[in-house]
Amino acid sequence: MQRVAMELDAALGRSGREDVSYDIIKLEASWTWIHWLVGPFLIRTYWRLRGQIRQGEVDVILFSSMVTASLAVLLRKDLKQHGVCAAAIVHGQDVTKPVAAYQRFVPQVFGALDLVMPVSGPTGEACQARGLPPEKIRVVHNGVELDRFPAFEWRAGARAAHPFRSELAPQSLLLCSVGRQVKRKGFAWFIDNVMPRLPDHVHYWLGGDGPEGDAIQEAIDRNDLGGRVRLLGRLGDSELTEIYQAADLFVMPNIPVEGDMEGFGIVMLEAAINGLPTVAARLEGIREVITDDQNGFFVESGDVEGYIERISALDADREHLMQLSLRARDHVARTFGWDAVASHYLDHLSELSRS
Repeated sequence: MQRVAMELDAALGRSGREDVSYDIIKLEASWTWIHWLVGPFLIRTYWRLRGQIRQGEVDVILFSSMVTASLAVLLRKDLKQHGVCAAAIVHGQDVTKPVAAYQRFVPQVFGALDLVMPVSGPTGEACQARGLPPEKIRVVHNGVELDRFPAFEWRAGARAAHPFRSELAPQSLLLCSVGRQVKRKGFAWFIDNVMPRLPDHVHYWLGGDGPEGDAIQEAIDRNDLGGRVRLLGRLGDSELTEIYQAADLFVMPNIPVEGDMEGFGIVMLEAAINGLPTVAARLEGIREVITDDQNGFFVESGDVEGYIERISALDADREHLMQLSLRARDHVARTFGWDAVASHYLDHLSELSRS
């Protein structure tokens, strides 16, 4: 959610739209301190927005998630009185979080908003299930910053020769996943059910951390996969670039977890910008990221044989894998580049301000 807000801001700044001017209110803080600073930030933001609304300085307010959109409830009277519209981006878990008090509050937030822009159709369906009228919904997919990562020329043997995987044999197939280690990501499930049945030259490296870290390590130990599965921990941008450009396939093996949905899956876009195609579960918001044989392939969630067959087929046909890698960046750049995505936001917000 934070990256979406930052990259949308950058794309809006590049838009050059003469009919649009905007101001941004943001909280910049390290992960260590952000939870302590959110409360004071929201209080300051409330008073600032209230003043701007009453002074007639704003036509539309866009909240970057349901967290900040909660202010719309407190501002509702001022918004209506001064004819200011309120919109919000919804990412997934910020609407499905399985806390009873929060779920009772979500419909109140929707009632105070004029427009909701979920990042995928399934996220929009989750909003409707919580009382949001469909006429208030405009789906806008997440984007990816095309210049975020250094250029990488995909050619035969380039990934196998990448220094990040120097200890692997040249014909090894390196799978990777990146993301917060929570149950819905399916990392432990994949290690338990798929990795033991793949050949010994197939390796799996995971970037990220989270509450499922112990369960993932237990799955590695249980299947004696310490030599083939590696936990990389939280990755900085340079390390993230290395794993994206050294691996052969990105894996998104999500499983359904009640109350915790995958709203979209930006990491698959990041991977594709580095020429890394994805094998992904056909589940929730992921369904709107992958186009078969363009930036990857789908497997039904929980289908062990499906993962094995797809990964083995690409392992056996490295020429197909290379061509898929070439198509992945081009497809994602055309479909999900931030400049194109930002124009959709501007169109919807401009329409809202005129309504």
